[in-house]
Amino acid sequence: MNPLYEYQINQKLKKEQSQQSLQSSEPGSQSIEPPGTRKSMKSIPPADPDLEVGSMVEVMQNPPLYGVIRWVGSLPDQKEPTRPIAGLEMEEEISAGTDGTFKKIRYFSCPDKKGFFVPLYKCRKDKRFVDQHGRGALGNNFGSFETPDVHGNISPPDSLSESEIGTKICGKQKGIQGHHNSCYLDATLPKRLDDHQEYEEVINVLKEGIVNPLRCHFYVRADKVMKLRHLLDKLGNIPGMMSEEKDPEEFLSLLLGQITKADPFLQIKAENAEESQQSFLFQLFMEKDERLVLPTTQQLFELSFLQNRLKLQERPSCLIIQMPRFGKDFKMYKRIVPSVELDITDVLEKAPRECNICGDLACFECRECYNTHGDGLNTIAFCKPCKDRNHLHKLRARHQPQKICVPEEYLEYHSHQKSITGQNPSISRDKMELFAVVCIQTSHYVSFVKCGPGKDAPWVFFDSMADRMGEQSGYNIPEVQFCPDLNKWLSPEYNKEIIKREDDKDLPENIKRLLCDAYMCMYQYSDVAMFK
Repeated sequence: MNPLYEYQINQKLKKEQSQQSLQSSEPGSQSIEPPGTRKSMKSIPPADPDLEVGSMVEVMQNPPLYGVIRWVGSLPDQKEPTRPIAGLEMEEEISAGTDGTFKKIRYFSCPDKKGFFVPLYKCRKDKRFVDQHGRGALGNNFGSFETPDVHGNISPPDSLSESEIGTKICGKQKGIQGHHNSCYLDATLPKRLDDHQEYEEVINVLKEGIVNPLRCHFYVRADKVMKLRHLLDKLGNIPGMMSEEKDPEEFLSLLLGQITKADPFLQIKAENAEESQQSFLFQLFMEKDERLVLPTTQQLFELSFLQNRLKLQERPSCLIIQMPRFGKDFKMYKRIVPSVELDITDVLEKAPRECNICGDLACFECRECYNTHGDGLNTIAFCKPCKDRNHLHKLRARHQPQKICVPEEYLEYHSHQKSITGQNPSISRDKMELFAVVCIQTSHYVSFVKCGPGKDAPWVFFDSMADRMGEQSGYNIPEVQFCPDLNKWLSPEYNKEIIKREDDKDLPENIKRLLCDAYMCMYQYSDVAMFK
């Protein structure tokens, strides 16, 4: 080749590379279009006027990138200041992503490598949530099974037989279809809003788009849940509801505390505390008891209240318990058996209790006597004569029993009944019923749900992402499975069988997930729920 010609070619290449380098520093150029293909001002289309902060969009390229608009405005030294720039929080990390900063200036906050700045005209509405007329969030990438909204008040189905459960509820395309880290919400579904219109919008999406179709058709497509996620992301104070995986407790706190503005389920008071603490769920927190080979939620619940000196101030309509673990990985106990019934009598601040020794009305409890006269908090309650005799023993002489607060009206009732019959009237126990268990394994949430009231009601297993149709542009297939033997495995009679099978692989698959991966147990007190 002619040396002069070769030199000219090399100089031209260097000049083009230099121009490409300059253009690559512009917002959105890293992934949107090849360097050197910049359009003229006349050929640039206008931005969609409906796009705003909170809009779900896709960046027009092949393949498209998906995200949520977090910021719209102008950037310093922008060549085209009349063209607005969009700051996006992307669904997936990208190599050119930031944490919401551009040239060391912060415009919004998001996880690292998910922040992306791009001219607004290069964004369009996310086609996964828009129909052919550009309306609503119907989506085309979630399969052909549509779930239209169901208006009105739809009651839960009555108790179903095992055959009805198998034909109506179980199978593929049943339950809630999962999409993009939604399993934490799918497995859990049953900023304070001052704008009445916004509040009503969330309630309608939850009721008519999710709950009612699930009760009528036993299936809800993923776009309905994504619409709820979009509203929670827009109106709540927890960022990343559209793109990040969250914990179920974050979702519940946002939905119950901020959106529906429900009264907290729990009123918990610590000993000597002036005020009680309110909460929607209770995290089991205690020192590990090595004597518990196969603990139950009843044992851990009582142990947590005992060690932390806590009391429930009133009977809850719903009690959500988080298992004792540190993060999603470390578990305090290898296996935990969810108790089918949870007896809360001994943790209630004002509840009549029987003396552990004579059966009379208890007036004292002694925490130091725990595990002395048997298992459970019911063994630490005493009437005054039995309390005095019990603590004459030299090993218990220094114990400090505390008075039990018995309602005045019950004291009168008890005294009256005893004077008539000459016997101690029986004292009923306050028991709550297990109705759901959320489990986690390798960052994926699934759930076990009871179909109907009563200890013998059948159970089903639900996975919102059990199978998949297609690859990147495909969709998840949810599935509900019938669990005919679950009640048997949860019964106390089967504890020895569970202990005998030391290797988790020897347990049935669903039972292994229930015992080893339980993350959250949900209990209801149906009588109280009628009034709250």
